[in-house]
Amino acid sequence: MIRYFVNKLFYAFITLLGVVTVIFFLFTILPGDPAKMMLGQNQSDDQVKAVKKKYGFDKPIGTQFLYYLNDLSPVSFHSNNTEDYTFLSTNKYNAARLFTIGNTTTVVKTPYLRESFTKQGKKVTDVIGETIPNTFVLAVSAIAIAIILGIILGIISALYRDTWIDKTIQVLSTFGMSVPSFFSAILFAWLFGFVLHKYTNLEMTGSLYELDDFGEKMTIKWKNLILPAIVLGIRPLAVVIQLMRNSLLDVMSQDYIRTARAKGLSEFKVIKNHAVKNALNPVVTAISGWFASMLAGAVFVEYIFGWNGLGKEIVNALNTLDLPVIMGSVLIIAIVFITINILVDIIYAWLDPRVKLS
Repeated sequence: MIRYFVNKLFYAFITLLGVVTVIFFLFTILPGDPAKMMLGQNQSDDQVKAVKKKYGFDKPIGTQFLYYLNDLSPVSFHSNNTEDYTFLSTNKYNAARLFTIGNTTTVVKTPYLRESFTKQGKKVTDVIGETIPNTFVLAVSAIAIAIILGIILGIISALYRDTWIDKTIQVLSTFGMSVPSFFSAILFAWLFGFVLHKYTNLEMTGSLYELDDFGEKMTIKWKNLILPAIVLGIRPLAVVIQLMRNSLLDVMSQDYIRTARAKGLSEFKVIKNHAVKNALNPVVTAISGWFASMLAGAVFVEYIFGWNGLGKEIVNALNTLDLPVIMGSVLIIAIVFITINILVDIIYAWLDPRVKLS
């Protein structure tokens, strides 16, 4: 078990290093001057030079990359010179000193994702911290819809194989996989939030937290979660239905199922205790991948429904070329994706004892 986790952590580190390298060089070579983006329209040459020096933009790209890695690393090295970019400023870093050698101090700190270009020096960690809980709530709700309905409909489809029930479910699931999420979002917002508003009482746009009617405090609006969660859950729902149906049909043809029936067990117990659990492996794989990708895939859904999550923040950052927010968001999504993949391997071993953590 220990060796397994060490290997997984090593591969996770290599993957994250690759992601960091790609996003850094990809966004660094984009046209535009980050210093001018931060200052806006009214900037002088002296101001631009000062900002470049403060944020290390005046250094060669290789040095900037090392600075970025140093900012992200939980163990980092900092100059004691206040003029250097790596100076251990309490405004930038939340760190605990380990030791000092010469002019360099080694610290343990929380990763520093730098500051937003367009939010007046607001830290990227604060921007992400304010938006990712909303995205997490949306993603969990969407995947819950996909899991519950997908497994139920997949089982029904398998049990009524080649009947009109099975064919109807298959047509709907195929249609669900074919329709892009942004189109579904527009359609659902228009139909249920506008045309049928007086019956559904749902709005075309809205987030989890909104100001009350008096504009005094933020209140939770759970009804605003319904439409974006359904839209975001349609495609994984369709995938889960197909996988559950095919996997259950395959399991039902196995020898141990016939043995269970020969022992006199009812069909319900055979399906519940033997078939469904063993048919869940491909479903778990799909769910894990979809849940991680929802943090990125929620971009257009959140933007269309006005849901104040990480996806909407990424769109706004792209529109304003707020590179630190974009880079930090991509990095957080990559970390979530890797973490979920490790957890899925553990769930595999629980679902199927034949799978070993080796």
